[in-house]
Amino acid sequence: MASVKTYYATGKRKTSIARVWLKEGTGQYVVNKRSFDDYFTREVLKKLIQQPLDLTGKKGKCDLYINVCGGGVAGQAGAIKQGISKALLELDADLRPVLKKAGFLTRDSRIKERKKYGQPGARKRFQFSKR
Repeated sequence: MASVKTYYATGKRKTSIARVWLKEGTGQYVVNKRSFDDYFTREVLKKLIQQPLDLTGKKGKCDLYINVCGGGVAGQAGAIKQGISKALLELDADLRPVLKKAGFLTRDSRIKERKKYGQPGARKRFQFSKR
């Protein structure tokens, strides 16, 4: 009996980190030991996560086991999307031009700016008074 190969990749977005295991299967998604529909209730986020699979025609042909932590649900969805894209590259390197053109392989480097000392926030200043 031939074993099914599992492909692993990580994705990041803001402070979220997603670890994605992909294998050929029936299209079952498990996120943090919960079903995909239980974890993500917003339809927009579900579509965002499935974009790489729709674009490559692998939707319903791959099983995904995802472990994600940090950030909020939108950041986690972005991290999962990048992780799935990178795992699809491990599965089939010929998909690289398609995924690269769609921008799914590029890490979105926008993160929260740090608070500076002597100020109430990252950019905000205390009110100025001459006297």
